[in-house]
Amino acid sequence: MRHNKHHASLGVTVEHRRAMMSNLAAALITHGRIETTLTKAKALRPFIEKVITKAKKAAAKTEKKDALHLRRLALSDVRDETALTLLFNEKYKEFVNRSGGYTRIYKLGQQRLGDAAEMALIEFVKADDVGYKKSKGKKTAKAKKPKASKADAPAAAEAAPAAETAPAPAPETK
Repeated sequence: MRHNKHHASLGVTVEHRRAMMSNLAAALITHGRIETTLTKAKALRPFIEKVITKAKKAAAKTEKKDALHLRRLALSDVRDETALTLLFNEKYKEFVNRSGGYTRIYKLGQQRLGDAAEMALIEFVKADDVGYKKSKGKKTAKAKKPKASKADAPAAAEAAPAAETAPAPAPETK
């Protein structure tokens, strides 16, 4: 069965992809923002968000053994001890009030010179950032006109010819 097997292959082997995601995640944790290709940024987003969730859960645990277990699980993903220590000790506090959406991807609109890959910027979302609100749509922006009932139709028909028969203003001459 192929359950839970969907991921961006990135054109490399499984081992290479795991190492690449680990290195990208470590760089993102350390620097807070990195520039990479759009496909790598899109592949990194779910990877790093799962690690951040483990850090948040570890901070919420009361027993030290449970927190240590989550830390070791995260260490199996991000194989950089200093970056993981930074995340588990300091950076997780930025995401305590957020229930997901810890990263943001910006398309840079430029292409890499070597292979014309589309470049992107991936960064952590600040704790107080509310982000973009989705608009309610056009329905709330415009007030709906009430439909005229059949009883009002003769009155509206009488008003229309009256407007047509009104005399037009005379043109001014000099």
